[in-house]
Amino acid sequence: MEKFKLISKKSLNKIPKVPGVYCFLNKKEILYIGKAANLRERIKNHFQQPSFKDYLFLDKVEKIGYIKTGSEIEALILEANLIKKYQPKFNVIWRDDKNYFFVGITNEDFPRIFLSHQKKLKPTTYNLKPTTYNLKPTTYNLKPIFIGPFVDGKALKETLKILRKVFPYRSCRVLPKRPCLWYHLGRCPAPCLLNTKSAKELGLEEKIKKECQKNAESILKMIQGKKNEVLKELQKEMKKAAKKEDFEEAAKIRDQILSLKKVLEHSKILEKETKVEIPWKETEEKLKKILKLEKVSRIEAFDVSQIQGSFAVGSMVTFIEGLPDKNLYRKFKIKFTKKPSDVDMIKEILERRLKHKEWGLPDLILIDGGIAQLNAALKCKTQNKKYKMIALAKKENKLFIEGEKKPLFLKDLPREISNLILNLDNEAHRFAISYHKKLRERGLFL
Repeated sequence: MEKFKLISKKSLNKIPKVPGVYCFLNKKEILYIGKAANLRERIKNHFQQPSFKDYLFLDKVEKIGYIKTGSEIEALILEANLIKKYQPKFNVIWRDDKNYFFVGITNEDFPRIFLSHQKKLKPTTYNLKPTTYNLKPTTYNLKPIFIGPFVDGKALKETLKILRKVFPYRSCRVLPKRPCLWYHLGRCPAPCLLNTKSAKELGLEEKIKKECQKNAESILKMIQGKKNEVLKELQKEMKKAAKKEDFEEAAKIRDQILSLKKVLEHSKILEKETKVEIPWKETEEKLKKILKLEKVSRIEAFDVSQIQGSFAVGSMVTFIEGLPDKNLYRKFKIKFTKKPSDVDMIKEILERRLKHKEWGLPDLILIDGGIAQLNAALKCKTQNKKYKMIALAKKENKLFIEGEKKPLFLKDLPREISNLILNLDNEAHRFAISYHKKLRERGLFL
């Protein structure tokens, strides 16, 4: 695949810890494209702590590709360009047009730069009425140029804020009567100054118009990923100004070049961890109906890990309203003296967990295993407790439910429910394995 450096799923440690863009592929197509401040950490996170949407494509992934970028801003821009080019179905499936972001730049003497959810906005016109000191009456067609789509609105807003320090631009819909705070902060060339007598007398109209258009063009190219082109143009302008002995202008452009390089290298716009947003109220209602529960706010999931009885451990993870709360995670070192089975270990960790009244009780307990593990867990349950127990047999993805004779298949459940259960089970498994590995590493050095 062009540009992307491809590796196998087993070689995640070869991925560099730098900003960049990554993709997941099968034999035929790119499934998903993402960006990261730290490529290795983010890609590993997909596999070790998968979100609900990750389960839709992770089992289909055969190769991983990545492209290193010089900065987080460049990663954001490259991601947008690649999504537009390849249209990966698992980027598109979770968003409609209104959830993507586009940068709009109007076509007028003093271009306006703004964000929009919709690319197809109707062209509008307005008349700039003459005043005593202002321009001649003009009609502008404001059909904007749009760049996008961008997935991460927060990072895009931060990027525009950073670029505005280097290339001040106009963002107001209607020119105010007097300069606003953006002008005083040095973030806008302030075409509204042309409403003042002094600006007209000083002949600032052409200068402001040129600055507005030049800066808008630079931002357009930056967002299109043409960083080198922008830097070359600025260097040409600096040399041109120096030849004319306009040293003040040359120094201004030099500072602009240095500022641009600095913000690209050092600006942090991407969050380290991707926040998973889920429609919890809808999910909870469906879960309550399936499990016949009054409330499902807190869920605990349990799993075990061992190697032929050695370094046997258990894990407990807690999700509150569908999201992990790591402050409530617990790990158990198995005390069973004989060689324990998975059933024995599940029973032990449940007995020990339920003795801790100070931890509070969940609404639902998920056990990793089949009917044998569920029956062992039910023996630990005291009477008159309102929480319910379920168990997931992962081989066939069967869900055994306390009080029900027949298991349910995850494929027959609503997608958000099956994803939630898989997410819980995988997180409990990951936490158990990580504790098991720690104990095993310590044992090697004893």
